[in-house]
Amino acid sequence: MSGFTKEGLVRNYLAGRWSEGDNGSSLAVEDPGNQDHVADCAIAGEASLAQALEAARQSFERGDLADMKPSARGQLMIRIAAEIRALAAEGAPLLCRESGKSLTAAQDEFEEAAQYFEYYGGVADKIEGKSIPLGPDYVDYTVLEPYGVSAQIVPWNFPVSIAARSLAPSMAAGNATIIKSPELDPLALAMLGAALERAEVPEGSVSILNGIGADLGARLVASSQVDQIVFTGSVPTGQSVLRAAAESVTPSLMELGGKSAAVVFEDANLDQVIQSLESGIFYNAGQVCSAMARVLVHRSLYDEVIARAVALAEGLTVDHGLSNPGHTPVISAQQLDRVEALTSTARQDGARIATGGTRLDRPGYFMAPTILADVAPTSRVAQQEIFGPVCCFTPFDTEAEAIAIANGTDFGLVAGVFTRDLARSHRVARKLRAGQVFVNEWFAGGISTPFGGVGKSGFGREKGLEALFNYVRTKNVAISLKG
Repeated sequence: MSGFTKEGLVRNYLAGRWSEGDNGSSLAVEDPGNQDHVADCAIAGEASLAQALEAARQSFERGDLADMKPSARGQLMIRIAAEIRALAAEGAPLLCRESGKSLTAAQDEFEEAAQYFEYYGGVADKIEGKSIPLGPDYVDYTVLEPYGVSAQIVPWNFPVSIAARSLAPSMAAGNATIIKSPELDPLALAMLGAALERAEVPEGSVSILNGIGADLGARLVASSQVDQIVFTGSVPTGQSVLRAAAESVTPSLMELGGKSAAVVFEDANLDQVIQSLESGIFYNAGQVCSAMARVLVHRSLYDEVIARAVALAEGLTVDHGLSNPGHTPVISAQQLDRVEALTSTARQDGARIATGGTRLDRPGYFMAPTILADVAPTSRVAQQEIFGPVCCFTPFDTEAEAIAIANGTDFGLVAGVFTRDLARSHRVARKLRAGQVFVNEWFAGGISTPFGGVGKSGFGREKGLEALFNYVRTKNVAISLKG
């Protein structure tokens, strides 16, 4: 693969070229499934960032993407999708090893990344303004223009697909883009640079840099050369990014944490509930911002649902991701410590640990699949994002009570309703405080459905046609025809 690695070092994709970073420094990447060393990744510092920013600005000013015929820009993105798929056989095992996720999940992530470029490639020539009638003496119209240089901070839970989720609409709109990869698992994301190179993306229009968030990420979002910020990650880091953005009044798109609740009514199909629970909280070891972290169950079904949830958790196979088990490790020792520590507070707050609750005694960073029963709505585990394979169960008696509990956190990313009553599903979905509501299937939807939160879950929308409006700004042109 051209340029991706040199003498075993995974390099940065810097303005269309491959770079060893600054001062020869590198970062060791660990396999969370067995604690083995995977590879070293070159670290980009201040000098590399300055090069990327200057190249992005020059690329945008030249109009490398913005002035490209929209249909040609769309064709370019279709080529990127094909190159991503061509790299998946090599990239998916690498992603599996560095992130801990299952091999199937890693393969799906590369496929999803390709689909993002196909989707937004298909709309690159459909970003249209409108005419506004002002009477016979005027012609008035709007133009949707790219921001310029888009700075994008990508998280470690889905690095390849989330990078594609923001890069694809950014490119479709004509922006130049700089991506800051996550230091815990930057390797497969660096391969995206190889796909861009093979597709002949204009030099300077995209850079993918690896570095320490508190250094490289902070410098990137604080730069006066950045015209837009896209951040996916934790609330505290997002707040720090927003403070930096406020200094230069930089438009920002924030996709932050979640503590999403599923409401299971007395007429729910319990098979659907348990199927959703398996993917909703145990997929990727629960390291999903829109995880099914809380389950509110009508009291008439509560004991049965708890029993079935425990059976599900205890029946999951546990192994390294390469073997495609039902349960995989969390990303790091630090993350495992955090998940276990927060889970341990449940018993102190009156909850019952129905199964799990501690780390597993084996190599790697494995947290036991955990079911917490009788969780008080105001307890720490019900209010704080755990970001691990831990699900909190709480009984309710009335619809109004369930809605109040579901809405009773600072977050509002997604929510779920399980019922056979169509009228109830619409009524409750309307009252739930969330950016997306799943009915009878957690993670229903897809690339074409807008995604984003309210409250401390952030603002703006990714995915779907609506996402494009986060990557353009409206210019109005008013022409007088008098005289």
